[in-house]
Amino acid sequence: MDMDAAAFEELAIDELDLLPDDMVEGLENVVFVVEDRPDDGSLDLLGLYDGLALTERTQYGMGELPDRIVLYREPHLAQCETEHELRDEIHTTLVHEIAHFYGIDDEQLHEMGWA
Repeated sequence: MDMDAAAFEELAIDELDLLPDDMVEGLENVVFVVEDRPDDGSLDLLGLYDGLALTERTQYGMGELPDRIVLYREPHLAQCETEHELRDEIHTTLVHEIAHFYGIDDEQLHEMGWA
């Protein structure tokens, strides 16, 4: 599948807006970023939570750099054939990475059907 960065980012924003309010209202000091690929250039990783989960924070306050949730455009496009599949995969990736913000690990996500 082929899609430029601007169109992909627009789709990601649409999917973020569709997430339940109680999932996104607790996100504090988090930015969402779209990048083409992970630093290693692979197409295996769809997203990344870059930060410290709420469950691991002891002190957190003003002046802290925001946590980042990164969506990787090219891996998503490589795994999807239609826009519908792409939207589903972006949605799943957002839920997965937001869950890491709340301290839910991959094992728990797998048990919940999100990994």
